Amino acid sequence: MNSIDTLTLEVADPQAAQNFYKTVFGDNLPIRFRASEAPTSGFRGFTISLVVSQPSTVSTLMDDAVEAGATVLKPAAKSFWGVGGVIQAPDGTIWKIATSAKKDTGPATRDIDEVVLLLGVDDVKATKRFYVDHGLEVAKSFGGKYAEFASPAGSIKLALYSRKFAAKDAGVPPEGSGSHRVVIGSAAGSFTDPDGFVWES
Repeated sequence: MNSIDTLTLEVADPQAAQNFYKTVFGDNLPIRFRASEAPTSGFRGFTISLVVSQPSTVSTLMDDAVEAGATVLKPAAKSFWGVGGVIQAPDGTIWKIATSAKKDTGPATRDIDEVVLLLGVDDVKATKRFYVDHGLEVAKSFGGKYAEFASPAGSIKLALYSRKFAAKDAGVPPEGSGSHRVVIGSAAGSFTDPDGFVWES
């Protein structure tokens, strides 16, 4: 089964980005950095979600991110599925921090249980077929609205949403152009998907 091992964020200042993420999320995220001045504007077509164990961890990570220079796009709030909020890092990457738990069961930690790359795509069904053809296995699928791929423990989970709903979930307008500013690292090979997301082996 093919899966995602790393994400490389293309940023103007790799050292500044590394310092931000290390300060906020620690050393354990499978994130790398690469210098880039590629033009980009508006929504870049993806978000990265960090799944944590309880609401206090959501609040702690969001507060630390804001203190380190991030912008709040959606404050942490309860919903029918749990608690979550959205921030935009200084390099422009959008992060969602969420938990399915509605109550704390212990002291806040900084532990991250799962990393999910959500791609906002033009045609969920077509992109899902593309990834199946590249060796990924569908774990969940809801017609043309959403798809999620199986991922071994410790790897990054891939999910697809329509671009419109991915932007709405992130709290930003769907319009955007230029570079996605992210490169997906995987043993699946080197290719570019139908929405312009680049994979490297």
